[in-house]
Amino acid sequence: MDDDLVVGAAGAGEGLRAFRLEVPRAELDDLAGRLDRTRWPSELPGVGWDYGVPVDHLRELAGYWRHGYDWRAAEARLNQWPQFTTVIDGARVHFAHIRSPEPGATPLLMTHGWPGSIVEFERVAGPLTDPRAHGGDPRDAFHLVLPSIPGFGLSGPTTETGWEFKRVARAFAELMARLGYGTYGVQGGDWGAAISRELGRIRPDRVVGVHLNLLPGAGAVAAPGEAELAGLSAAERERTVASWERYRVWARERQGYADIQATRPQTLAYGLNDSPVGLLAWIGEKFAEWSDPRCAVDRDQVLTNVMLYWLTGTAGSAARIYYERAHADYHGGPPEPSATPTALADFPRDNFIPLRHVAARTDNIVRWTSYDRGGHFPAMEVPELLVGDVRAFFRELGARPDPGRGAGSVPE
Repeated sequence: MDDDLVVGAAGAGEGLRAFRLEVPRAELDDLAGRLDRTRWPSELPGVGWDYGVPVDHLRELAGYWRHGYDWRAAEARLNQWPQFTTVIDGARVHFAHIRSPEPGATPLLMTHGWPGSIVEFERVAGPLTDPRAHGGDPRDAFHLVLPSIPGFGLSGPTTETGWEFKRVARAFAELMARLGYGTYGVQGGDWGAAISRELGRIRPDRVVGVHLNLLPGAGAVAAPGEAELAGLSAAERERTVASWERYRVWARERQGYADIQATRPQTLAYGLNDSPVGLLAWIGEKFAEWSDPRCAVDRDQVLTNVMLYWLTGTAGSAARIYYERAHADYHGGPPEPSATPTALADFPRDNFIPLRHVAARTDNIVRWTSYDRGGHFPAMEVPELLVGDVRAFFRELGARPDPGRGAGSVPE
């Protein structure tokens, strides 16, 4: 992987270096050998997914990874995006920067989550940057900045403690400044939602709108009381009870991965860094369980996403964001209020059911749209719905952000 070509600089230590994925053949041969030597565990008969990923499911997916999946094709697709690295606050930050052909396009920073990567955005990047070529209105065009979160994939591993989501938000604010963008929008889900919301909160003079497909802190995490329910419409009461029930199931059956990553990420890292099938199980389970089965994520995209963790050895480094958040001095408190206009695209099979009356306590909600399909990874599951919602939100905001070029510092 070659990132030695300096293509721009905004000052000492602020160089932007061109980046291109070129994985050595030896790395791919090593992966193939490890897949061939997998030691498969036993499992109980007839338990399905209750105890975790079934062996037959993972054998089939691992077999396809070994004999059917084409990394070089995925690598070539990713290399169609102009990519760069820079160092911010001591951490390497990798990002794709896809300029729209439309001169009046709105700058938009889109941030992935865990266990995701910039691969999440493969199916939305074209329609967002070049709507004219995808049957859309050219006035809805965006210049996309797609960073890898520090510690994740091509932005990892991190080399010091403290990289929780607020620090990431500050780093991404600096990234947008280095790229010369005066004002811009932000979008994200999962950790990308926490980062995007925080960026809008701390930079209301820069961020014109926050578009989310998950709203941190907006679901029910305690049984709703009679006083709370009494002030709601019948539909919102029903939704509040459903939100609490979904959270109860989550806490009982699905919270374990987060507890491990928030307490012992280093111990976990040994298995994930050494066994490709272990990593595939850890990440693949989430894509299987958190997606809407009516529009499941393409397995080639899942494998490309897993490959970025495997090739960079960052499964443990990415997990540390859970530890850093859990051990931060603000952990456990309510979200700090944000005045920046915020939109939520609510997909029914996401992990939590957000509540508008809860979100309104801390967020300036100006658009809330509930869809009839889609889950935790809408950019991969229902890209047309996510693209349409992003376009509509920023269109409704009215004023076009300044797409400034920072005296030539924006890399093409």
